[in-house]
Amino acid sequence: MKKTFFTNELFSFLTELGANNDREWFNDNKIRYIEHAREPMLNFIEALGKPLLNISEHYIADPKVNGGSMFRIYRDTRFSKNKTPYKTHISIQLRHEAGRDAHAPGFYLQLKPGGCMLGGGIYRGDNVALGKIRDRIVNKTDEWLALQRDDTFNQTFGQIVGDGLKRVPRGFDKEHPCAEDLKRKTLFIRHEFDDELALSPEFLDKIVRLFSDASPFMKFITTGLGLRY
Repeated sequence: MKKTFFTNELFSFLTELGANNDREWFNDNKIRYIEHAREPMLNFIEALGKPLLNISEHYIADPKVNGGSMFRIYRDTRFSKNKTPYKTHISIQLRHEAGRDAHAPGFYLQLKPGGCMLGGGIYRGDNVALGKIRDRIVNKTDEWLALQRDDTFNQTFGQIVGDGLKRVPRGFDKEHPCAEDLKRKTLFIRHEFDDELALSPEFLDKIVRLFSDASPFMKFITTGLGLRY
C-alpha cells in the first residue's frame, strides 16, 4: 500500500510562517514544524534511499536531523538585506557521496505553498569544478546538446538555468554553440508541480520518476567532475 507523507498541515504551517516570520511565533509553533514538516520530510528522505540506488549508487538520501539531506529551516542572514530568520519552504538535496555542502552536485526538492519544485545540478561550483564541467561540454558537445534536445527532457525541464558570467571564460571559444552554458556558475534543471501532488500517495513514485528523467543531465555533470555515477 502506498504511503502519504505530507498533509495540508504542512502548507498551512508554511503559509502562516510567511505571515509571522519571527522567532517568537516560530518557537510557539515549533511542535507544528516538527510534526508536519521536519519529521514527514525525514521519513520521505528515508523512503527515497532504495529507489535512488536504481538511479545512482553514488547519490545519498540521508535522513539525519542534522547534517543530512534536509536543509535547515533557519536562514543565513549574515550577508542578506532580508533579516527574516526562517525559510518559508522546506527542501532537501540528495548529494553525491563526495560532496560536503550545498555546492556539490545533487538532486533537489522543495515544498512551498504555490512554489513546489524539484531539480538537480550544481549550484555555484568553484572554479576547478566549473572548469572540469566546461571542458566536458567542449569535448562532448554533441552529447550535451542531445540530452537537451531529448523530448522527455524538454517536456519535463525545458532548459538549463543558472546565473553566470557576462563573458565566456578565458580559454573557451566565445562562438562555441554552448557558449551560454560555458558562462554558467550554476547549472540547474527544474520542474514545478502543484502542491496537491505532495499530499498524494503517488508522490514518492512521481518524484523518483522525475529524478530518473534528470539522470542523463546529472550523469553528464557528475562524470564531468571526475566522479562516479
